[in-house]
Amino acid sequence: MSERLLTKKEVNQAHLYWYLAAETNNSYERLQAPSFCAAMAKNLRKIYKDDDEAYKEALQRHLEFYNTEGTIGAVVVGIALAMEEEKAKGNLTGDVITGIKLGLMGPIAGIGDTLIWGMSKAILLGMACTFALEGSPVALLFPPIFSIMIFVVGRYTCNLGYKLGSEAVPKLLKSGTMNTLITAASVLGLLMMGALSASYVKVSTPLAWTMSSTGAEIGLQANLDAILPGMLQLLAVFGIYWYFTHKGQNYIKLVFTILAISIVAAFFGILG
Repeated sequence: MSERLLTKKEVNQAHLYWYLAAETNNSYERLQAPSFCAAMAKNLRKIYKDDDEAYKEALQRHLEFYNTEGTIGAVVVGIALAMEEEKAKGNLTGDVITGIKLGLMGPIAGIGDTLIWGMSKAILLGMACTFALEGSPVALLFPPIFSIMIFVVGRYTCNLGYKLGSEAVPKLLKSGTMNTLITAASVLGLLMMGALSASYVKVSTPLAWTMSSTGAEIGLQANLDAILPGMLQLLAVFGIYWYFTHKGQNYIKLVFTILAISIVAAFFGILG
């Protein structure tokens, strides 16, 4: 491996800029490109030293459209820094760097969205909700724990990308470990969401009828529970899922729709 031009502190600084801006400073035209370029800029100046034209070319290269998940996506920042070093030595062209970035942003987004936002965030905030419903102040600890976690993971992946260069992600993907991890994370995330739905979604019906022969009252809720416990909760969750997949993610409209249905159903004695 050729000698590296950047120190660990400088790579960490690039990650810090990316961490602060990746999910907040987006351009409607180029999405995360301004954030990516800002994370690279200072180190690009060191890599290309007094070659102003090469420096400007590198800045323009990293201002091209880019979008991925911010935490695991820090690995691409590290990879790009390593590849820019190789370009400065005459071993690569700018087109190769751009191609690698564009080729990685999709797979990295899939990995990051699954592990960070689909699993880790759901589990940690789900635990926070559990403590909050019990009135425990421990719930307040989970949001900062999540923020610290994604910072540490991003710092590690950025340094890993810089250390391994353009071979970092292919090595992880070819090993099969990442695919196994993604599958396991997806299953765990779904189990967690199922458990939370069963525990905290409360739907019941007071509807009942009286048997003419015996005069005994039979409740609809008891019969539904005998067939499938939590059937109404399950139908409510699938109804919300159907809305998100067919009508778009309009959360405000969904909340008011649920409130309206609840009020009307409670008024007519359909739901309790």
